[in-house]
Amino acid sequence: MSAALRIRRRVVPPHGPWVSTHPVLQRIYAARGACDEAAAELRLARLHAPDSLGGLDAATGLLADAIENDRHIVVVGDFDCDGATGTAAAVLGLRALGARRVSYRIPHRVEHGYGLSPALVEDLAALAPDLLLTVDNGIACLAGVAAARARGWQVVVSDHHLPGPALPEADAIVNPNAPGCGFPSKCVAGVGVVFYLLLALRRVLHGRGRFAGPPPDLAELLDLVAVGTVADLVRLDYNNRVLVAAGLRRLREGRCRPGLRALAEVAGRPLALLSATDIAFALAPRLNAAGRLEDMSVGVECLLATDPDHARQLAAVLDGINGERRALQQQMVDEADALAAAVALDAGALPPALCLYDPGWHPGVVGLVASKLKERLHRPVIAFAPVEPGSDALRGSARSIPGFHIRDALAAVDARCPGLIPRFGGHAMAAGLSLPQAALPALAEAFIGHAQETLDAALLQRELESDGPLDPQDFCRELAELLRAAGPWGQGFPEPVFDNEFEVLDVRELGGGRHLRLRLRLPGSPVTVTGLRFGWDGTMPPGRVRAAFQLDTDDYRDRRDIQLLLRHIEPA
Repeated sequence: MSAALRIRRRVVPPHGPWVSTHPVLQRIYAARGACDEAAAELRLARLHAPDSLGGLDAATGLLADAIENDRHIVVVGDFDCDGATGTAAAVLGLRALGARRVSYRIPHRVEHGYGLSPALVEDLAALAPDLLLTVDNGIACLAGVAAARARGWQVVVSDHHLPGPALPEADAIVNPNAPGCGFPSKCVAGVGVVFYLLLALRRVLHGRGRFAGPPPDLAELLDLVAVGTVADLVRLDYNNRVLVAAGLRRLREGRCRPGLRALAEVAGRPLALLSATDIAFALAPRLNAAGRLEDMSVGVECLLATDPDHARQLAAVLDGINGERRALQQQMVDEADALAAAVALDAGALPPALCLYDPGWHPGVVGLVASKLKERLHRPVIAFAPVEPGSDALRGSARSIPGFHIRDALAAVDARCPGLIPRFGGHAMAAGLSLPQAALPALAEAFIGHAQETLDAALLQRELESDGPLDPQDFCRELAELLRAAGPWGQGFPEPVFDNEFEVLDVRELGGGRHLRLRLRLPGSPVTVTGLRFGWDGTMPPGRVRAAFQLDTDDYRDRRDIQLLLRHIEPA
């Protein structure tokens, strides 16, 4: 079951002409808001300065004092890729800036729940911290922050999530989305926030005369910043694209953490050709799998490893966990498909939003289930699982579509039904929540009701945005390589997709009928090209088709050719 799809071509505003950029790239950049060469040129010198981040003075003062007085700093991260890379960046950055007593802890998804919780504070007591630095969490951890401060610990919150109506009573809060913060890039990831915090801390310590020579080069952390930013699916505004592009350069040149090199190796992705897409679909899932099924500390240790052999061992462990995650995810997605089909059958039609639950689901994988169902059905989806087997406490993960702010939707439900949702937080496109099992029917009714009241029917039409057709001469290796190197592509700055009409010359099934290999020809042209359709749904229009596709390189057996990754096929 999947929502009907239509191809919509992007509007290209006036632009150029540019001197040194391929005309197709000019068109692509302009359609994404980069209408001149300056907007497309990604330079670290053009990053937003840290100064406008609220709370920096208090945060850097506390951290600088802790370093100078040899206090114990404990970094508290999150169990996703953004949290893991942010934790590693914080630990490495603080040590580079002179901190001698730095530890970290990642909460366990089942034992502690999300972020700096009271349960985690209880366990942290054994470390005897003086100061806690949260990374990618904290803004919603009111009880945990209060528990930590009650023990006499200082708490610096660095986070990027949207705050609720009340802020934690931390000693300092650094969050671009906190009230009154004037930082221009509101979509910076958690790892990006802590990177900015470290930049500001370096300036404070330099002003205090802490460095005998030149200050430490924090650009060495940009590989971690790139991976965490891409993995968290934050919008790639100009500032984030600069950060990701700089990190990708370090990765491609081999100037990266041994753990990231090892993860690329086990994923079969050559470092020299690494792209943001490779991060999103190869590196990040292997790191995320540890936090979903096991303990994210394995992922952080891989990122912190200095010995290449040790890094490879940890990367192999992560690769194995990711294999388990994929098998479990497929099982859960199949079950979710069946549940959604049953809902549609009972109601006579698919509702504008879905709440799905199975007592056998794993809480670490429900986010992936919600994401897959959201993509197929083009509706907001919340998937729930027991916090642990047999528990009456549920953990939910929500994913949304453009035009429906999922965290605001949960806030609206919370306002309408006070006390129904004990805890929630997130962004426009993704959110998480906790819920007693007994409250699930009421939550589902209120959430779907809110969607019915606020979701315009037009938003439920699944669209694939296209950058238009390619001319015959553009089906070439040169453009395919330019597109790979021209990113970084990602959320808010999507990878180019084109659409053309083709004559189908040949069709072959691959992977036991799950995929297709097509030989296609441009009408009225001698140009023929191979197209690959992954996740084939069993239908194939005969003869002439209109296809939406990505232009990709084909290096199988060193053939140095091109291929089309077919995103959609319909009759011409």
